Amino acid sequence: MFINLRYIVSSLFFISIYSFGEEISWDVGLTSSREVISARGFFKNNRSPTILYLTGLTGPSAIASSIDSLFEDYAKETRETGPNLIIIPQANPEGEPLKFPPEGDAYSQNTVSHVLWRWIGTHAPDLIILEDGEDFGFSEALDNYGIAGFGTIPTARLTDADVDVSFVESMTDLQRSMAHSELERRAARTPRGLAEQLATVYGHNFSSAVYVPGMSVIGRLRLGYEDDVDDLLEPYLQGENIDITNASALAGQLVFAQHYESTGNEESLRLVVEAAELAFDEDVGPLEVAPMHNEMSDSFFMATPLLVKAGKFTDERKYYDMAARHVIYMRSLLLRQNRLYRHSPEADVAWSRGNGFAALGLALSLTDFPKELPTRDIILGFLADQLTALLPHQDADGMWHEVVDYPGSFAEITSTAMIGTAIKRGLDEGWLSEEIFLPALQKAWDAVKIRTSFEGVFINACTSTGKMSSLDAYLDRQAIFGKDDRAGGMVMNFAIEMADL
Repeated sequence: MFINLRYIVSSLFFISIYSFGEEISWDVGLTSSREVISARGFFKNNRSPTILYLTGLTGPSAIASSIDSLFEDYAKETRETGPNLIIIPQANPEGEPLKFPPEGDAYSQNTVSHVLWRWIGTHAPDLIILEDGEDFGFSEALDNYGIAGFGTIPTARLTDADVDVSFVESMTDLQRSMAHSELERRAARTPRGLAEQLATVYGHNFSSAVYVPGMSVIGRLRLGYEDDVDDLLEPYLQGENIDITNASALAGQLVFAQHYESTGNEESLRLVVEAAELAFDEDVGPLEVAPMHNEMSDSFFMATPLLVKAGKFTDERKYYDMAARHVIYMRSLLLRQNRLYRHSPEADVAWSRGNGFAALGLALSLTDFPKELPTRDIILGFLADQLTALLPHQDADGMWHEVVDYPGSFAEITSTAMIGTAIKRGLDEGWLSEEIFLPALQKAWDAVKIRTSFEGVFINACTSTGKMSSLDAYLDRQAIFGKDDRAGGMVMNFAIEMADL
């Protein structure tokens, strides 16, 4: 539904992670042929609404240069009053067919439609000014469905008079959109509050003893739901076999490590030690590398923290030594020149969750690693090196992307939560500089909250991913918009970390 601009008046408090008076650039996403769709923003005043100019939905726009000029002129204005301004001048640069709300898997179907819908939703402007012409149902979808789970946003058609600095400045009293109100509700949640919300949705099933549901079970243990979790674990504690034949099942045993720490249950301790022993041969000698690593960076997380927990619980040094041996081996196999990790040797691609696994796995391991062992400082150096290399790739919103160093790949929530957890742990333990890493942590936390609904729906969680053989294969992974067990566990534990529980 289009509106008359004269009737959108109200005071508005704008909550933003951006520095006011600062110009921001974003990679909104990729077209089907990998062209980057770009946006620019200027945030003027913390009590101002946000206007988004969206042009070029039908293809290259003749007025894009005028919108760019408007932005430049507006950014030069020295007045502190006036709306915050975002522009996407070429929303559909290749003229792809669009459909709103988008259908099919993101981002392999209706690519540009998904890109625009999700990105605009997570930035929740108060008014969208559309170029006159075909909008492929965009304004109608905004009115009937709301955008990306956030709510409705008013739209208006662009006229010549609207491409003017004085017009933008006159819109200071725009009413807050429903989408903006929802964004503020999400952003206002406390860490404990978000963790508890997710705990009502996730962590209630451990029928398969693997890490994906296991991370939520760990989260619920950390939140104090011991009795509930006891019921989930009872079959295994009574002797039901756990067949550890892959890395996911190996990491799933971290649930029993957390259970032992929370309850002192000796059967959970036995399961942890049995799993850790898989890294040793029949003569109790260490293997060259922990088993089931499949040459993937996932195994920094899948194997290492479990070995360290076994060392902590038994006070046997061999587990710490094996953990260090494993980390050194995997790093030598997967480290790239830019200090990020390739997912596997099959493709030199810095997959986001692959780097999240490395950061989280090392941070969890270092927490329990004895300070007197010389290999601890080696592992700490590896973690600090990786996190430092990741910082330049965090976007203006606070997110890391599906392929960390590929412009326009989608902002991915599980990796951002995992890297955020590693940074929080590093700051708490004194491993990292607060001056450098605390701002990055706060941005990541704000970004994850915004992309997590009150019902446990996430925006852009990469689907389950094994070894891929090319960059395109990683860029084409499904970006889930919905409930997701993996994101549920990772975000819940990030929230718990931020709550200092």
